Amino acid sequence: MILQSLKIAFESLWANKMRSFLSMLGIIIGVGAVIAIVSIGTGSTQQVTSQIANLGSNMITVSPQAPKGQGGKISSASSQDKFSLELTNYMEKFCPSVIKVIPVKQISGRLISNDINVNATILGTNIDYAEVNNYEVDMGNFISENDDGERRQVIVLGSQLAEDLFEDDNPIGKKIKVSYEGQAYMFDVTGVMKEKGGISMGGNLDDQAYIPLSVVMDKLTNSDYVSSYIAQAASSEKASSAANELNNFMVKFLDDKDQEQFRIFSQDEILDTVSSVTGIMSMMLGGIAAISLLVGGIGIMNIMLVSVTERTREIGIRKALGARNAHILFQFLMESLNLTSFGGILGIVFGWTVAYLLSLLGNWPMIISPSSIGIAFSFALFIGIFFGLYPAMKAAKMNPVDALRYE
Repeated sequence: MILQSLKIAFESLWANKMRSFLSMLGIIIGVGAVIAIVSIGTGSTQQVTSQIANLGSNMITVSPQAPKGQGGKISSASSQDKFSLELTNYMEKFCPSVIKVIPVKQISGRLISNDINVNATILGTNIDYAEVNNYEVDMGNFISENDDGERRQVIVLGSQLAEDLFEDDNPIGKKIKVSYEGQAYMFDVTGVMKEKGGISMGGNLDDQAYIPLSVVMDKLTNSDYVSSYIAQAASSEKASSAANELNNFMVKFLDDKDQEQFRIFSQDEILDTVSSVTGIMSMMLGGIAAISLLVGGIGIMNIMLVSVTERTREIGIRKALGARNAHILFQFLMESLNLTSFGGILGIVFGWTVAYLLSLLGNWPMIISPSSIGIAFSFALFIGIFFGLYPAMKAAKMNPVDALRYE
């Protein structure tokens, strides 16, 4: 009976190919959208988290923030003027799980090479910055102790920044102009970093420039404080302990029990936040895409009701020849399931194609998990049963005499 019902169902759908395809369209779009969205969401999450993880799981950032005043308003006072160079030594001394603290001064400026102008994030730092960030030099050298100690106006470029400024030319030894707050300074390019793409406190590492901390503080900004500190824990296992030690130290140093003047976050916390946010976004977008499956289900039910009406005499003849209500019910339910199953298969192909094209255009990795395919296809089958049940029951309950009289 099952094979016979499948054959009849398939022949009925094939006899109305265009109508069947239009009925499946909502299912195709719904399944495809779910798979494409989940694929791109999973791929982008993995790419971002891998970039952050590539910086090292034992890194901790300490930065100032404006304290809240009365009534929860942001106060104009800030703890930033207490973030001095000397504080790095105290952090290393009083935080046993921390092996190194790197001061960083971040500014935004314009880099000029011949007729090319590029806005960039500029980090003033020291020789340890590259080591802590697992950042390797491609050409030349990173900032040295002598560069920092002698306040040399040298600059190291991220890979993308070097390409933007010099294209295919070797930038080592060439001069570029750094424009900051209306003043122009000449710098010698001494190094270009390897492509990394990781997300740091200043953004993409490949788009940043690095100069000696002493030059930023004494020549460009004329300030005695830094923007933040990057602390390196002794190991990934001690990162949590290091963060707690730094937190306790800053509370005592700033006399800030409510922790309103500073913030501390580790790479693991960033990873958790990114994973949580992207996961929620993928679920929301996937839920929106699933609505199209419901709309497709309504279309399936409408077309099945039309089919039942058109085949009323056929139903009457089959019942007159001995077909039971269960046979008629199963017959029309199989037609509904055929529509949604074929639509689901085409939707999987459609979703894979869309995800692939989007990954090429947006340079995002495409990760299609078997679970997302299984869930989307199962939901499509459920839609077929749920929305096909009412038309099938209507057909099964028809009176054979009335059905045979139907014109």
